[in-house]
Amino acid sequence: MVLVLAIGDLHIPHRSHGLPNKFKKLLVPGKIQKILCTGNTVDKETFDYLRTIAGDIVAVKGDFDENQHLPQTKVITEGALRIGIIHGHQVIPWGDAESLDITARQMEVDVLLSGHTHKFEAYEYNGRFFINPGSATGAYSSIPEATDPVPSFVLMDIQGSSVVTYVYKLIEDEVKVEKLEYKRPTETKML
Repeated sequence: MVLVLAIGDLHIPHRSHGLPNKFKKLLVPGKIQKILCTGNTVDKETFDYLRTIAGDIVAVKGDFDENQHLPQTKVITEGALRIGIIHGHQVIPWGDAESLDITARQMEVDVLLSGHTHKFEAYEYNGRFFINPGSATGAYSSIPEATDPVPSFVLMDIQGSSVVTYVYKLIEDEVKVEKLEYKRPTETKML
């Protein structure tokens, strides 16, 4: 079992002052083995803070990140799953299921993590699993459909070819948790 934090679009300090305190209390060192970040942590201090939660961080560059050395995309293998990470500003239209599916096929991944819309989403499409962890700080977005973003992040419990996803949302100052499960089909068409 590997516990992975999927997080992104924090936009600290430009659009938010920091993670909500109720999230900080949940994200403590020693419980999470890896962090997958969809970008827009923005500054070095925020990235360093994430490193205190788990030293193993895989991050991609968002359209507002100061670190110019982050890659645009990244593919990792965790358990028996290939996981792709992309910020999402490169996928047009933003957040579109068909466009994200094309990206997942090009990256040859079972699971695609993307951000940019600041809105949590998780769904299966054409045998793949798509996750957008949303904005962990609830930072505003200039995307018209993303009015009043809800702060959210995702914890993934990866075992072999399955992932149990726990979605954490801060709604009316209460942390709500939702559980979703995905198991890679026995035969996945990669291209």
